[in-house]
Amino acid sequence: MAVTHEVMLESWDQPAPWRSLRAWDVLWGLLVLAGSGYAYMLYRPYMDGYEVAIQSGATLALIAWGLYWKPARAFTLVVTGLAVIALWRYGNDLGLRRSNFLLKYFLESQAAFMWMSTLYVLATLTYFGALLSRSDFTGRTATALTWSATVMGLTGLLVRWRESYLLGADIGHIPVSNLYEVFILFALITALLYLFYEDRHRTRAMGGFALLAISGAVAFLLWYTLDRQAHHIQPLIPALQSYWMKIHVPANFIGYGAFALAAMLGVAYLLRVAVEARQPTGLLARVLPPLELLDDVMYKAIALGFAAFTIATILGALWAAEAWGGYWSWDPKETWALIVWLNYAAWLHLRLTKGWRGAPMAWWAVIGLFVTLFAFLGVNMFLSGLHSYGTL
Repeated sequence: MAVTHEVMLESWDQPAPWRSLRAWDVLWGLLVLAGSGYAYMLYRPYMDGYEVAIQSGATLALIAWGLYWKPARAFTLVVTGLAVIALWRYGNDLGLRRSNFLLKYFLESQAAFMWMSTLYVLATLTYFGALLSRSDFTGRTATALTWSATVMGLTGLLVRWRESYLLGADIGHIPVSNLYEVFILFALITALLYLFYEDRHRTRAMGGFALLAISGAVAFLLWYTLDRQAHHIQPLIPALQSYWMKIHVPANFIGYGAFALAAMLGVAYLLRVAVEARQPTGLLARVLPPLELLDDVMYKAIALGFAAFTIATILGALWAAEAWGGYWSWDPKETWALIVWLNYAAWLHLRLTKGWRGAPMAWWAVIGLFVTLFAFLGVNMFLSGLHSYGTL
């Protein structure tokens, strides 16, 4: 690739979005405020003060997201439109998902998740096809598939949220309460993080590697659905009946998604190093992402993930104090969360203070994913504790 490191990173020097607000930016903010206000009017009788505060914070965050990253606007509007159509078709009758064509094959949550899974796998293959063929059209197709999969996945989560309430007011909850739901959340967050870096650096060469992590999550989801029938909506256990879940879990999975993205870019980095050592003029050496780009995005992903994971850990401690009477109990999940935090804190410390870069840090990012995976999934499989609700 002839694109220099400076060109790849020039987009990060753009002025802050609020310094050059335009009519479309103001319209975006007004649309979000209007939608949030309408939702507040509909659901205010069912919300307590904490949930109102969460909605207010989410509204401001969505406005800021759209100002900072323009593609988020179209994504949000499309997802909102599809979710509204699904809710309109449902009305108050959950049984329509078996008879209404649009719901049954497209917008019912499980149908949307199946579309999401198929599109993510196709996107993974297409990204690698674009990488090897160096075809711009194939690359744009891969990007479109990834956006489409992410639209269907988020639409499915929003519709599942409504479906849980149609099952019963005592069953309804935000769909981030079990492994099935959070694996979908993980796939969506990882995809959005990748699409952001793809857009900012104007290259699709990282796509296949980033989507491998998402395809792995899809494989787990399919097994979990077909073998364990985990897609059925279940009532919340008492420990999860809290407003803390609405903010702790998403913050956690921004961290998990960012760490997974960094690990897959670490794999790409190590592959490029190996290829350059053996065949410096071969096809792979010409098409794989530049080492400088991979190193930079890997660092940014880990920094973002560490910040989100730190916030999630603090929120988790506050939740624990409310639910169990103490901020920290050395539960296996808490202990491994601390191990994950210390792992990435050390990574960032050595990067920022000692200037460590290159293959050792890429290996560390890859190994860090296995540490994170054990904290996320392994603890639920092999250890027991207060977080037993996440078992397989």
